[in-house]
Amino acid sequence: MPSLEEELFPSTPGKFKIERSHNSMNRQFHRCFASTSTMFLWALFLIALTASYLSFQSFVDSGSRYFSASWGGIQWEKQVRASAQIHRNNGMSVLVTGAAGFVGTHVSMALRKRGDGVVGIDNFNSYYDVSLKKARRSLLAASHGVFVVEGDINDAKLLAKLFDVVAFTHVMHLAAQAGVRYAMENPHSYVHSNIAGLVTLLEACKSANPQPAVVWASSSSVYGLNVDVPFSESDRTDQPASLYAATKKAGEEITHTYNHIYGLSITGLRFFTVYGPWGRPDMAYFSFTRNILQGKPITIYRGKNRVDLARDFTYIDDIVKGCLGSLDTSGHSTGSGGKKRGPAPYRIFNLGNTSPVTVPVLVSILEKHLKVKAKKNFVDMPGNGDVPFTHANITLSRREFGYKPTTDLQTGLKKFVKWYLSYYGYNHGKGKL
Repeated sequence: MPSLEEELFPSTPGKFKIERSHNSMNRQFHRCFASTSTMFLWALFLIALTASYLSFQSFVDSGSRYFSASWGGIQWEKQVRASAQIHRNNGMSVLVTGAAGFVGTHVSMALRKRGDGVVGIDNFNSYYDVSLKKARRSLLAASHGVFVVEGDINDAKLLAKLFDVVAFTHVMHLAAQAGVRYAMENPHSYVHSNIAGLVTLLEACKSANPQPAVVWASSSSVYGLNVDVPFSESDRTDQPASLYAATKKAGEEITHTYNHIYGLSITGLRFFTVYGPWGRPDMAYFSFTRNILQGKPITIYRGKNRVDLARDFTYIDDIVKGCLGSLDTSGHSTGSGGKKRGPAPYRIFNLGNTSPVTVPVLVSILEKHLKVKAKKNFVDMPGNGDVPFTHANITLSRREFGYKPTTDLQTGLKKFVKWYLSYYGYNHGKGKL
């Protein structure tokens, strides 16, 4: 009987017999190994499949806060159709995203007032006071008959349903995660809303039949570290100073791609520091007003060498005029069934006031209208993504659709303060919020 050494190293007499035995063992080993490998691969596949499922479930669970709103049904469809009904000759039917937001509310009211059909969508996130968003929704419903669907633009099924119920001629895309500084706390919310949400919406638009024309809110923040003033659409925008600005710049590149490949008519609007009644509480003029009324100190940032920050503050009514002018001149998308049939318009415009004002001057105007002196703390601007100044060149928007801002900061802040006192109240030195 051969030894173990002989079996492993067949170099002794009887080599042929031992090698034949060895080959037989090799075949058995390979068959066994092949069988084991197959089982191992299947095990890996099942593990991967399970992990993928669990990951998907985790995504669904984590995203439930975005897609939790109920929608659908006969009554819901009736509300959507009624809100989308056009009441003027050659009118348009517009889906307004972020309709319960600051700009979205004002644009929806203006469209409805002139007889266009409007359906809104908003996810009512908690970035700032949700009750203010709900109050705007009530204003739209009660005074203008605009139905705002509670839902997220990342919900592809909801968007598909809306386009199935209504053949929208236009989309006014204003939904976004706003704010420069908040990006340092919650960067993923900007990617979710400003990039993923935009792509989901554009996918719905390119697949719709007919394809709508799309007007959407970019931002003056895309000019980033640009030092050429006033900011022109032809200036470089590849040096963003904040994640918010980066997502808006990414949005401009993404929309260009969908225009080029799918024939979507797309207009991007670079807003410059919008303010006014029903505004956003996170904006400086809004928080200054609240704190001044409550007797709390306000923080005023200064740039390098104690240079005052300046902004091209643009009143909401002027922004609305620009939005409607962009919709009216947007042209038509040229795709059908997701296929491009010809070139479609692609445009980008600045919407600003063209008259930058320093923050200390803004505060002095608020003090005048509030009749209260502010307690001021001047500090150096932190590295949080803010830029020292903004200034819009509006030559292009003026030429293309007659954009012309008419409200100066003094007048605009007076209207804002009147609304603020009416909405929140003010009693013996204590503002209510």
